[in-house]
Amino acid sequence: MWLLVTVGKRYTANRPRLVPMAQETSHHPTVPEPPAQVAEPAAPVPASQQGVPFVPLGSAPLADGAVPAEGAAVLPRTRRRTLPAAYRFCLEWVRSTPGTHLWLGIIVVTSVIAVALPPHVRAHLLQHVSTNLVELRRHPFQVLVASALWIEGTAALALYAVLFEVVHAVAERWMGTARWLATAAFAHVGATLISQRAVLFGINGNRLPMSLAETVDIGVSYGLAGVAGVLTYRVPRPWRWLYLAALLGAFGYRLIAVDTFTDLGHFTAVLLGLGCYALTPPGPGRRTPAPGRLRSRPRRWRG
Repeated sequence: MWLLVTVGKRYTANRPRLVPMAQETSHHPTVPEPPAQVAEPAAPVPASQQGVPFVPLGSAPLADGAVPAEGAAVLPRTRRRTLPAAYRFCLEWVRSTPGTHLWLGIIVVTSVIAVALPPHVRAHLLQHVSTNLVELRRHPFQVLVASALWIEGTAALALYAVLFEVVHAVAERWMGTARWLATAAFAHVGATLISQRAVLFGINGNRLPMSLAETVDIGVSYGLAGVAGVLTYRVPRPWRWLYLAALLGAFGYRLIAVDTFTDLGHFTAVLLGLGCYALTPPGPGRRTPAPGRLRSRPRRWRG
């Protein structure tokens, strides 16, 4: 027994010891590990930006309410401006009636010029652009055109501006610029020639003074009256007959009550405008047959 204990102790003493790896010492120099980086706490997000989407880096502009990410290059946001509805309506109205507003603009310019001139120069100028008997005999074409571009002063300029929008602009949008202008010119020239012919008869018959041969006769009222007459075909039935009765009644009353050559010209212009039915565009109440077809089919005999 004693022998076995002695041998066991010697065997244990000669056996190499198992040293843990953590406790082993290496002969090679050790490289110190870098210290662990501690993440800094994120800055608190303001309450005004919580829940707001971020825009990534890109070329698209910022949307409404979006906040760009930190370091992101974002193009400036462009806002599309929309014009007010009233402004867009007025712009479209002017674009669709160029003749009316060009004519009105010329009248505004000539009215300002007439007011700025001295009284004697203004009287001389208006005298030479009038469609009286003397000027019609000297240069008829010049005065027939020039008389429609002048009015006496700026007092009635606002009234004419309203009438141009109510009468001329409506007719131009309906008929087109060419047919509207042809109607206004036909009424202006026709009413001028007929009324001045009546003045000539009155002077020759000693019923009118000789001074009317050189009177100032300018303005746009004959063209307005003629276009107002052709607008009768624009009014739907049964209001058309009420409009026509009011139009003829107003100008007819002036012709009977006042009885001047200007009132005769206005009434004549209305009648000439009514005679321009062929210039009106075809509508629901005016059917245009196809080329090569009869206007109405022949009735069949019933047996």
